[in-house]
Amino acid sequence: MRQLILSPRWIVWHLLTLGAMATCGWLAAWQWQRAGSAMGSALNVGYGLQWPVFAVFFGVMWWRMLRMEAAELDAAPGEAPAGEAPAGEAPADQVPVGGAGADVSAPAPAHVAAPVPAPRTAEPLATAAASSPFGPRPRGVAAPPADDDPELAAYNQMLAQLAARHTDD
Repeated sequence: MRQLILSPRWIVWHLLTLGAMATCGWLAAWQWQRAGSAMGSALNVGYGLQWPVFAVFFGVMWWRMLRMEAAELDAAPGEAPAGEAPAGEAPADQVPVGGAGADVSAPAPAHVAAPVPAPRTAEPLATAAASSPFGPRPRGVAAPPADDDPELAAYNQMLAQLAARHTDD
């Protein structure tokens, strides 16, 4: 968990979250100050109450994202955190000394590279069954026939007549 919290990506998230929470606190204090001035109103009081809620929201979301990523790391079987070998294996920078099955390890020579993990493939964002009706039509899919619905055909004919009449004017 400590390795996750101190990773560069999460340090950026920590700073962004703290900055957002501090900004919300400053805005709440500013709204309370405005509410007490001669030009203040109930609107300023409302905003003064909302900004701390936003700050709490930032903190809760930061905590939830941190816990979700920690759970993902715990659930990933066979994958060790960077720099650590899975249980029962020698670290990548050490090779067994003394033949097969030897328990003694020594640092690997400089010319031996660490094994490269297989790349992960991304799952497609949309499948044919769940594709968006607003995107382009996939190749090989014909346009729906216009004569399927007589009511729709009559409506489209009326629209075409109106468009023709509009261009004649």
